[in-house]
Amino acid sequence: MRTPLCDLLGIEVPIVLAPIIAPVGAPAGPLLAAAVSEAGGLGTIALWLAELGVLRTRVREMKSLTTKPFAVNLRLDLDPDVRLDACLDEGVRIITMFWGDPSELAPRAKAAGAVVMQTVRSADEARMAVDCGVDVIVAQGWEAGGHVWGTVATMALVPTVVDAVAPVPVVAAGGIADGRGMAAALALGAAGVWIGTRFLVSAEANFHARYRERLLAASETDTIYLENLFDGGPWKDAPTRVLRNKTVAAWEIAGRPPVGQRPGEDAIVAVSASRGNIERYAPVAPVIDVEGDIDALPMWAGQGVGLVKKIQPAAEIVREIAAEAQSVLARLGTTGEN
Repeated sequence: MRTPLCDLLGIEVPIVLAPIIAPVGAPAGPLLAAAVSEAGGLGTIALWLAELGVLRTRVREMKSLTTKPFAVNLRLDLDPDVRLDACLDEGVRIITMFWGDPSELAPRAKAAGAVVMQTVRSADEARMAVDCGVDVIVAQGWEAGGHVWGTVATMALVPTVVDAVAPVPVVAAGGIADGRGMAAALALGAAGVWIGTRFLVSAEANFHARYRERLLAASETDTIYLENLFDGGPWKDAPTRVLRNKTVAAWEIAGRPPVGQRPGEDAIVAVSASRGNIERYAPVAPVIDVEGDIDALPMWAGQGVGLVKKIQPAAEIVREIAAEAQSVLARLGTTGEN
């Protein structure tokens, strides 16, 4: 299964690992990203909070684990300039950008020979990104887990973005967790898919056992879109999609009060060896080194979580999704190549 995205990025199957979590010591780092790349997809590591020394170390770890293409994700509203320079200096050749305007950084990355991918929430935003040199558009629907940039559903967003920027490749993001979703995205004109939630339970992603348990038991109705409940640190007024939990339930019972009036604010609910004390509404997902009230913490998950049923190696997930998509497309009379 090849699309123009494969040719542009040098990958074998048009599956991109979402930059699942960014803090230093995060589980969805080089091991998971390298496994996706080794399986023929595009592994991504999120380094938008990393100190420069850590950033360089993570990139070198990736290079020690795979010779295949991989990407680094940067947030455009968090002083990305020096991190971009460090990535380019370390030989990173695919940069994904999120949460901001790419007009300044995209030309710099392009001038250094990198391929630039940008997450957008509308056709207009996609056009602006392409006008400033972005090579690949990631159209993120609001079904996506974690931090959500827009409010349009994937099914409606992807074809409008495809029409707006053709022939620039578009990657569909949000709610896609299996080969049927991938086939649907390709049918909408996308050149690939961006998947996060399915990989949260990959063998290489060291999330807390309770988080994995909740993900595996969840249905498509168990997530909630929140304007800014889990905030603080680098995330201000940042909408998210998470699994419903006890913190969400207490907030809803209290009448959904605003920041400053929420129940249990400033209470320490957990502690992490790598992150220290974690307050109730902190945007910190439960990684493996967290102890405490795990069910009080945000558990990022997209609406495709109902399709996540077992823990698998990342490579197996990539192969399974690609094979299922190919089977669906063959049944419908197409190959998936465009």
